[in-house]
Amino acid sequence: MKIDALTLNYQDPQHAKDMLFLLDNYALDPMGGAIALSQTVKDNLASELAKLPHAFSVICYVDKIPAGLVNCFEAFSTFKCKPLINIHDVVVAEEYRGLGLSQKMLQHVENIAIHKGCCKVTLEVLEGNHIAKNSYIKFGFSGYELDPKTGKAQFWEKAL
Repeated sequence: MKIDALTLNYQDPQHAKDMLFLLDNYALDPMGGAIALSQTVKDNLASELAKLPHAFSVICYVDKIPAGLVNCFEAFSTFKCKPLINIHDVVVAEEYRGLGLSQKMLQHVENIAIHKGCCKVTLEVLEGNHIAKNSYIKFGFSGYELDPKTGKAQFWEKAL
């Protein structure tokens, strides 16, 4: 079995197709919301991401079959005065889970972050997604808190 994790090229038609395949499968999963991507997203995501100099994705192939995806965005830490990488999506196709693909992709992201001089890599995870949480803990992630008295950081949103 050959496993390759590499930086995705949004302008490569095969990479774009593979990214959408993996992301749509994730969207259909209960941990991804259980709703397929809209046609607008399918038609435009790769070209819109290609316009963003702070976006990058890592794709993982198992024997040349798309099996995993991580979408990332570079941001900035004001407290550290350095860039950071926020991982927005982590996808491992169901039939490839348990092969360590998330660890390989996270390592690829970390290598990029180090190369860019980032101070940290961040991500959010659903409370009940124990498999993902265990993978992130194994890689070295932990909940964020400044002081136990004020509690752990929470990820909030306001839909527009």
